[in-house]
Amino acid sequence: MLSIVVFLPLVAAAALLAVPRVSDAVVRWTWIAVSAVDLGLVVVLWLGYESGPGYAYEVNRRWIPSVSSGYHIGVDGLSLPLVALTAVLFLACAIYSFRQTDRLRSFAALFLFLETVCLGVFVSLDLILFFVFFDLSIVGMYFVIAGWGHRNAAKAALQFFLYTFVGSLALLLGFIGLYLAAEPHTFDIVLLAEQNPLAGRGTIAALVLLALVVGLAIKTPTVPFHTWLPPAHTEAPAAGSAILAGVLLKLGTYGFVRIAMPMLPETWRSWGVAIVVVGVVSVLYGALVALAQKDFKRMIAYTSVNHMGYVILAVGAAGLLSTSDEQAHDLAVTGAVTQMVSHGLITGALFLLAGVLYERGGTYDLDSYGGLAGTAPRFAGLTAIAAFASLGLPGFSGFIAEFQIFTGALPGAPVATALAFLGILVTAALFLRAYQRVFLGPANSRLPRSDPQTPGPGVADLTATETLSIAPLMVLTIVLGLFPRFLLDLVEPAANVLGTLVSR
Repeated sequence: MLSIVVFLPLVAAAALLAVPRVSDAVVRWTWIAVSAVDLGLVVVLWLGYESGPGYAYEVNRRWIPSVSSGYHIGVDGLSLPLVALTAVLFLACAIYSFRQTDRLRSFAALFLFLETVCLGVFVSLDLILFFVFFDLSIVGMYFVIAGWGHRNAAKAALQFFLYTFVGSLALLLGFIGLYLAAEPHTFDIVLLAEQNPLAGRGTIAALVLLALVVGLAIKTPTVPFHTWLPPAHTEAPAAGSAILAGVLLKLGTYGFVRIAMPMLPETWRSWGVAIVVVGVVSVLYGALVALAQKDFKRMIAYTSVNHMGYVILAVGAAGLLSTSDEQAHDLAVTGAVTQMVSHGLITGALFLLAGVLYERGGTYDLDSYGGLAGTAPRFAGLTAIAAFASLGLPGFSGFIAEFQIFTGALPGAPVATALAFLGILVTAALFLRAYQRVFLGPANSRLPRSDPQTPGPGVADLTATETLSIAPLMVLTIVLGLFPRFLLDLVEPAANVLGTLVSR
């Protein structure tokens, strides 16, 4: 069943492209239906999942026997929440794109292809399989940005591709290093985690970890590997930005907990302080640079650097705590996974809302708007909820994630954790300032596009499809904020298993 979940969108994409003539209506409903069915199957997997050591729904078949690489997939408490997040966001983007008319068939096929490769990364239990899906995600997003982006999309897409492709090559070098060190040689993630092949190998282990960290940090991205992110987000279409921030960034952070930490535990502990420093710098830098932005979409892009910095802080602190405080380690890792899910929901919604703003006004410039709450109350309301959720207000999933991260990281890195607290204050300031400029105060008489049904300046409110795509993401954020137990019960046992591996 797990293979069906992964490859169903790809089969649908191939079918859409194979049919010579198909109407836009058929493409729209096929895209939505396939994404909805895939989400339904993920829900079935979640309901049937039993927490414990090992992987559920595991499939292991021979694939490239000459290098001991197989089609090995499965899920546990670290990966299943991200599989669910992926299915939710791709369905939201399919609904949001209901009115898309520009080369719709190619657009839908690309998103269905991206859904398969993203799901493939999260379920892969073989390094070569992981790398294939990881690399193909770069290809899919390149065409989304270049084909449907804004004025400078070609340049932004090229920068995104080259930068992240260099990261994937570094990642491949790290994978080869792990393969060569293993006895017998293998790319199997489960076997490599059990073997700990580079234990006591000092410099060699550090070099392999460096290759893995660089490759994953570029994808995440963390400072100083973040420079591809703002232009890619600014130029990408709204649905592309939602997937790029909500799902593709998680491919990097997921790699840290699935590959780097359990396969190089001793080296990860040794370099835990450096990882923590990178996390704190990303938190503060991302928040401060976001505060300086006048472009709404670019501001959201920099907050992703900030929020992913919390994840890096958590996994770095978890390495420092793995041999001294098991409870704090598990709490930090659980917070990191919860933050991945929370950030995906919140930032995915924010980028879709940014797309609504651009469609109405033709610009992301904050100073070009004002008083939109008067003519677009649903738009203003959902944006307010997303903004408060992003700054970690209690009652939202962001609070649960950040509370766990800070509580878990504090015993191992008290100074760094205290500095990271400042990121919350800056994030609150930047979102409140942006919201005030766009939605409150007098309406801007120079709005590029006005609402024909409203006298004077103003913009149209959210359509039914826009509301249907964004509102459920906010509902899930609130549900996770108020009733997080169903997610935490899934993640905590897997975090405990990871702690056992990292403490060796």
